[in-house]
Amino acid sequence: MAARPLPLDEIDLLLVGGGLANGLIALRLRQRHPGLRLALVEAGATLGGIHTWSFFEQDLTPAQRAWIAPLVAHRWDGYEVRFPARRRQLSSGYASITSARFHDQLMASLPGMVRLEAPVARLAADHAELADGTILHARAVIDGRGPAPAPELALGYQKFLGQEVVLAAPHGLMRPIVMDATVAQIDGYRFLYVLPFSERSLLIEDTRYADGPALEPPALRAAIAEYAASQGWRIREVLREEEGVLPVALDGDIAAFWRSRAAIPQAGLRAALFHPTTGYSLPDAVRLAEAIAAVPRLDAASLNALVRSHSTALWRQRSFFRRLNRMLFRAARPERRYRVLERFYGLPQPLIERFYAARPTLMDKLRILAGKPPVPLRAALPCLMERGRPD
Repeated sequence: MAARPLPLDEIDLLLVGGGLANGLIALRLRQRHPGLRLALVEAGATLGGIHTWSFFEQDLTPAQRAWIAPLVAHRWDGYEVRFPARRRQLSSGYASITSARFHDQLMASLPGMVRLEAPVARLAADHAELADGTILHARAVIDGRGPAPAPELALGYQKFLGQEVVLAAPHGLMRPIVMDATVAQIDGYRFLYVLPFSERSLLIEDTRYADGPALEPPALRAAIAEYAASQGWRIREVLREEEGVLPVALDGDIAAFWRSRAAIPQAGLRAALFHPTTGYSLPDAVRLAEAIAAVPRLDAASLNALVRSHSTALWRQRSFFRRLNRMLFRAARPERRYRVLERFYGLPQPLIERFYAARPTLMDKLRILAGKPPVPLRAALPCLMERGRPD
């Protein structure tokens, strides 16, 4: 028997947008507070859209990995990177959540609490009006509908198009290729990202660290086909396609960012919660979900204050990453940006793990900056100064 939909006047927390951040908040609240009256509304036909979210094992604590475990579709015991002058295998664990698994698990965990194909016309801190005129009242609302324009922040872009493909023969990969930068450097720093889902299936993404967000799907599809052929893989079928544009933080005024926002709790990229360099958002989404599940009262004012202080504190703690990003985007010539990452992957594995987890030590930072930089020194020095505003 299908679960009874929650009455419109009995909602403790209304989550608007069924993406990663709100989905994790809902899951953690159900685990910690099963009696809480939740509702999640999503404009699309499924939760999570068409995405793959990945993370390194060291990005999360063992307890965090345990509570998101039902969402994880694939795990590997390491990964590799490829550059013109460096190839390396790393033993850091790696895992991925597919949007199909995300949707199925959340629908099972939130019986009667999810409304799909329900776009929101207007939003306030205590209610949402759907496009069909339905009004949902709640003690608090969290807006997790993805990034909104942020002129207060200076951003570069990590843009990609990926295809999940079935091959005519086994591909032979045992681990993901997180970066293959041995390809032609087009539109900034370019690499191929490859996840082996089964003996004959792969997710292949063409990724560029670029100055602008524009995607050219036909060119990216052709580039994926060319890469597959160069590896000796014959694509028999394309199962699905995903694309995205992730932010890379360069500079900005986080206080001004939050002053410009409505007094509605926000989550995910909408709250500037992402790794400044990689654009990975899952670890920050996990931490925010835990913080929200730990608050004694889920009212709008308390949640809004929590999210803003959490986001502001992380932004200020991560200034080092923005300095590196400015070197990558502003000091390195676009076709030579790969050399910054090529040099980085010559550093010790524990340092690389802490970097991806956004927890580098002071010695890590000194080690990353030590020696001859892979960009012109005269261009690199101005990048070390943070202006606190976009250019």
